[in-house]
Amino acid sequence: QVQLVESGGGLVQPGGSLRLSCAASGFTFSSYAMSWVRQAPGKGLEWVSDINGGGATTYYADSVKGRFTISRDNAKNTLYLQMNSLKPDDTAVYYCAKRLSYYRHYGMDDWGKGTLVTVSS
Repeated sequence: QVQLVESGGGLVQPGGSLRLSCAASGFTFSSYAMSWVRQAPGKGLEWVSDINGGGATTYYADSVKGRFTISRDNAKNTLYLQMNSLKPDDTAVYYCAKRLSYYRHYGMDDWGKGTLVTVSS
């Protein structure tokens, strides 16, 4: 079955950086677009970024554009999110999710359990 396991979260000061990873198994990783979605304390889900199956095309929410970079290593079945210039508003549980196809135009059908990122001095 599909498994998505996030790692790399933690406590970081404002302006700092973190790199999240999502190890995928149970499906042909390179055949599916992947996403990062976050949920801040007491708030709803917020889409962060998408990457298509091949990794050539990426998309970002305005709130993270220019600061976050999504990437994937299809040989390692791993999705990444490099987060730079972190702000307190980036504090959230970050989830990786599998899309329904190679492209991002369809919904998400599998989710990891999330990793907590806390941005605070």
